[in-house]
Amino acid sequence: MTIQWFPGHMAKARREVTEKLKLIDIIFELVDARIPASSRNPMIDEIIQHKPRVILLNKADMADPAKTNMWLEHYKSQGKTAIAINSQAGNGLNQITAASKNLLKEKYERMESRGIKPRAIRAMIVGIPNVGKSTLINRLAKKNIAKTGNTPGVTKAQQWIKVGKELELLDTPGILWPKFEDQEVGLKLALTGAIKDTILNLHEVSLYGLRFLEKEYPERLKSRYNLDVIPQETLELFDAVGKFRGCLASGGFIDYDKTAELVVREIRSEKMGPLTFEVPSDYEKDDIPE
Repeated sequence: MTIQWFPGHMAKARREVTEKLKLIDIIFELVDARIPASSRNPMIDEIIQHKPRVILLNKADMADPAKTNMWLEHYKSQGKTAIAINSQAGNGLNQITAASKNLLKEKYERMESRGIKPRAIRAMIVGIPNVGKSTLINRLAKKNIAKTGNTPGVTKAQQWIKVGKELELLDTPGILWPKFEDQEVGLKLALTGAIKDTILNLHEVSLYGLRFLEKEYPERLKSRYNLDVIPQETLELFDAVGKFRGCLASGGFIDYDKTAELVVREIRSEKMGPLTFEVPSDYEKDDIPE
């Protein structure tokens, strides 16, 4: 299965982001804490170039805490500013403005030395679809300004949003990149909900999820589906999961479509507990998006 998803509004968003960049002081790059590397769009690096940036690891409540700390330490070692947040609950958001002020301290000191009155920080929020940008904006603004949804591709236009007196945000649509060089990146994005299910082969996505659990969280997999041992043959594994969870078609046969949907849904909804699908050591140093 080759996973690609690059609707027309994403190409337009790339152009608009480039055009608005000159108005921006700082970038808030929102990534999925479960897949911090795979959810960082390399096109964004090309577009924003050397603008100051705060990396926000969103959905940290859904990620493995120990592995999130690995990522925070990794970014710190690279001289980057990163914060683990949960935009749904508001956790970690109080650190964002302070981190922005720290990164922009020299710029604002130069403005003051020239007699320019300090203004609100102008930030652009960027990230892939369904990573929680609109939810973050609404939390920061403390009202429902940005449209939200639990499917990718809800935001399709840019808008300026004031957050108190210190911050102005520019929301942008989620931008995926036209081609995934590594199809495992596509599978991780699919498994965590960044790509519409309607264009996916959920059998392959669910199998990827099951084999990942077998490798990294085997006891959780066994416990969830009442497995004494994890079958190595794919059909046997689907049979065991489908039978235990009652995913049956007429005649008592296993409904593999229902089984695949169930597995993907349960991984996304934390039925397996908090999961992280990659750590910095999975990548060569030069392979982690900067």
